[in-house]
Amino acid sequence: MTRDVRRATVDDVWAVHEVARQSWHAAYDDVLGPETVDEVVDEWYAIGDLESSITEASGRDDAAFLVAENSPTAGVGADSDSCGFVHAVPWPEDSSVAFLARLYVRPERWNEGTGTALLEGLETELSAGFDRLRLGVLAANEVGVSFYESRGFDRIRTRSSDLAAGLEEHVYEKRLFD
Repeated sequence: MTRDVRRATVDDVWAVHEVARQSWHAAYDDVLGPETVDEVVDEWYAIGDLESSITEASGRDDAAFLVAENSPTAGVGADSDSCGFVHAVPWPEDSSVAFLARLYVRPERWNEGTGTALLEGLETELSAGFDRLRLGVLAANEVGVSFYESRGFDRIRTRSSDLAAGLEEHVYEKRLFD
């Protein structure tokens, strides 16, 4: 399957929102419950907030918001075949670290290389400005944990998650090379 990874535009906002909803339900319904997943997605992936994140990242060299499409001939936006997205910004406490805030792929596209293509695109975008890439993933997200560990990320700590009582989050980091 051919994937085109490109910078997101505000025309992609609805597709990004839907990818987030589908991915969250697939990864977290059993952990958080479907109602909580809907609440989290509606809050964290609100259309206006996504538009702001995409617009902000497009004007900066130290941030990126990328989308993956199933073919290079796919169009932009809601009519496109967007199958995943990734978003990174500078880590607030360390200017040499980029924070991978979001990486999600439609569940029916898991294990087809889309997440890897997005991650590689992100690393290319950020490698000149950062030494490391850091992220947090819920410990109960077995798909996410497996993905990041298989892509060379090292777990640097585990902490309590703010999402729900009793949930833990693993923090991972990976060195970026020019």
